[in-house]
Amino acid sequence: MKMLRTVHTVYGFFIFILLFLLFFPLLLIPIFIPSQFRLTGIFNRWWAKLMFIFVFLPYRVECRAKLDPNRTYIFCPNHFSYLDIPAMGLTPVNTIFVGKNAMEKIPLFGFMYRRLHITVDRQSLRSRGNTVIASMKAIDEGKSLVIYPEGGIVSSQPPAMAAFKDGAFRTAIEKQIPIVPVTIPFNWIILPDQNPLRLRRGKVKIIFHEPIETKGLTLDDIVPLKNDVYKIINRELQQHNA
Repeated sequence: MKMLRTVHTVYGFFIFILLFLLFFPLLLIPIFIPSQFRLTGIFNRWWAKLMFIFVFLPYRVECRAKLDPNRTYIFCPNHFSYLDIPAMGLTPVNTIFVGKNAMEKIPLFGFMYRRLHITVDRQSLRSRGNTVIASMKAIDEGKSLVIYPEGGIVSSQPPAMAAFKDGAFRTAIEKQIPIVPVTIPFNWIILPDQNPLRLRRGKVKIIFHEPIETKGLTLDDIVPLKNDVYKIINRELQQHNA
């Protein structure tokens, strides 16, 4: 069984890379024509859908409320697995990611990532500050963001989440845009954060909850907003993993 899972994992990684290489020429369009940034989300969605199909992982996207493609949002998902990254590529609104700067070191992929997305060194206070500034600039340009509020894969006991960082909530309040809680209940089972990484068969599910408006909120409301988002995601995690 471990051998089959290892083969499946290697095959899945191969498909991910192959699809990236096929999509890379298309991703050059928003890289060199920044006004076409919405294409990033469209191509990510195609990439993610094809990846899950060819890796034999069925997926389901559930939206609890209609999302306006003309509005700007910050999407906040739980994060237990590397599989969460392609899963968030299925976001129905075109988005860019805020992610760790280690991605920049990957040949070719790193070039794409740092040009289209926002990177952060979470060990550097200056980098975190610059990321907040870059996030606000992106929102001013009309871009929606995916921000993992736990600050990466840090929980040692999924589906129990780690404490949320302030960044996503501070940015949403300062820009007065909605936060969308996102629950990804099963990826930690399908691709656990273990060494070595091995895929299991399972169904990927992504739940987009109702947006939480931040109009009228101030920075004094960061903690209650953060707690509300945490409770929504955590309740759904517990229901799916009872």
